[in-house]
Amino acid sequence: MTTNLEGYVQETQTRHDTGMDESLNPKTEKGRTVGPISYLFMWIGDGVNLGNMTLGASLVVAGVATLNIIQTFVAAIIAIGIISTVFALNDRLGYRTGIPYVVQLRMSFGVKGSVISSLMRGIPAIVWYGFQSWIGGTALNEMAKIVTGGAFNSVIICFVVLQLFQIVLSLYGFHAIKWVEALASIVIMLALVYVFGVLLTSHSAVITEKWVHAKGSWGLPFFAFIMMFLGNYAAIFLSAADYSRELKSGISDTKRGLLYFSPILIAYGLTLTIGAMLASATGISNPVKAFAIVVDNPYITFFVSGFIVLGAVAVNMVANIIPPTYVITLLTKMKYKPAVIVTGLLGLCSFPWVLVQDSSAKGLGMFILIYSAFLGPIVSILLIEYYVLRKQKVDVEEMYKEDGQFAGYNPCALIAMLIGASAAFMLVELAWIIGVVVAGIAYILLMKYTFKDSAFKKGTIFERKI
Repeated sequence: MTTNLEGYVQETQTRHDTGMDESLNPKTEKGRTVGPISYLFMWIGDGVNLGNMTLGASLVVAGVATLNIIQTFVAAIIAIGIISTVFALNDRLGYRTGIPYVVQLRMSFGVKGSVISSLMRGIPAIVWYGFQSWIGGTALNEMAKIVTGGAFNSVIICFVVLQLFQIVLSLYGFHAIKWVEALASIVIMLALVYVFGVLLTSHSAVITEKWVHAKGSWGLPFFAFIMMFLGNYAAIFLSAADYSRELKSGISDTKRGLLYFSPILIAYGLTLTIGAMLASATGISNPVKAFAIVVDNPYITFFVSGFIVLGAVAVNMVANIIPPTYVITLLTKMKYKPAVIVTGLLGLCSFPWVLVQDSSAKGLGMFILIYSAFLGPIVSILLIEYYVLRKQKVDVEEMYKEDGQFAGYNPCALIAMLIGASAAFMLVELAWIIGVVVAGIAYILLMKYTFKDSAFKKGTIFERKI
């Protein structure tokens, strides 16, 4: 493999000796098909989904908002700023070299150690896959009830049908994602603007009372919402390399940061607002069921439900299918297409209906906080490794060798991850930031003072000079 001065991969040999599927090899410039406009629409499509709307609905518990409108948006802006910064920092290695996240992990955790850390990304994505499909299936069921006049009513069947459809669509890889997202982002935004108008004109009094003018809190609930917000994106920006490796080369770090900040701000701002408004107006945390009450017109309900289905497919295509598929491909040596099918089948078995009940979405919020306790430490370790310890100089060839410098596992990374996660669980409402800070400090200290002869120190600032 050869690279130019900017670090973009120009030529890649197929690595039959490693047993890796071709989809895990570094992306060449020729293989990068996503331009900046498509990339921006991809993240808008990812953001305008029912999961994020449910996050907004989680602010209303038993008819009482935990944050008022000002507190909600201040928390959102803080979270989006952090998300965009971490995204732009962590996507750089994948963007410059074309490697996926599961290979990036080897830099810090090692070939065997990366198995554990890659599962920490793959498992939450599969649960989210199932959750988004369940929400989409609920909407598809609403459409079916309208068409059949109530004769058909089975969310389970709709859930399975939608999941099978997504499995087939995802077999086409990132090419399908690009077009699905471009269509979904435009259409769904128009639909949500309409719903926003309906809520504003017909339910403004109750929304003002229960959310806008709520007392709220600038204390733990405020910071917990920021952490939940971060946790909602923690898995996505952790595997930033899986997306940036598809983006055409020549885009500066600042512009890539804006390609994250702008769409997330637009998409999240609208979906969070509508989610909180729906929960305030109806007392129901499931947005699909709340829509059916607010929009009491079968034709409009059918129209909106169709966009909810499209939104569920859109977010799954970006965030919840490719990353776990790469994990399964790496761990089982499966080809890409069989791994996509396995990912979809696992999503069917994730019991997503447990996370959100009609009265509360607290189950979803707690799930986010728990898994982010592990993902915060992992992203911290990767950033410390790349920027502080290795000064952005990484031997990509070495990361693809099963018996090279990164063979086995790096005990420093695994111990730091466990220390960070343990600290995070002491106050789960602030899990992400606690995990990031504690794991980062622990990793630097462990790399400096322990395991003196570790091969993982080669090329770092702690390499022993003889």
